[in-house]
Amino acid sequence: MSNEADAIASAIIAKWCAGFAMLDAAGLSSLYSKNAFFFGSNPKLYRGRDGVADYFNGLPRWRQPSAVFSEVNAAHAGPDLINMGATITFDLGERPDLIVKMSWVIIREDGDWKIVNHHASAKAPLI
Repeated sequence: MSNEADAIASAIIAKWCAGFAMLDAAGLSSLYSKNAFFFGSNPKLYRGRDGVADYFNGLPRWRQPSAVFSEVNAAHAGPDLINMGATITFDLGERPDLIVKMSWVIIREDGDWKIVNHHASAKAPLI
């Protein structure tokens, strides 16, 4: 993992976790590209910042949600492209922790780094 890719991913993760803790759909969607593809915890593909905001606005209003990233791997896939993979443990209060695999593709867009592809999937083996 390159130091620059790690620093960029870490900065986005910190903002993402802060936004998730408040279920701040506008703040979270601002971390995404205008051309984002987003697969979250349901089968629907959400597109663009409006789609990302729709996803987060549609979540239950948990009292004190939190997300902790671990096993973070980030690497440049090009000068303006970073690939990131991690495990996220969500504490949603009323239920056992939800643990997912997460992958992001992060691009440089208008001079800032934005998530252009977000894919969450079950941590448990499928096969």
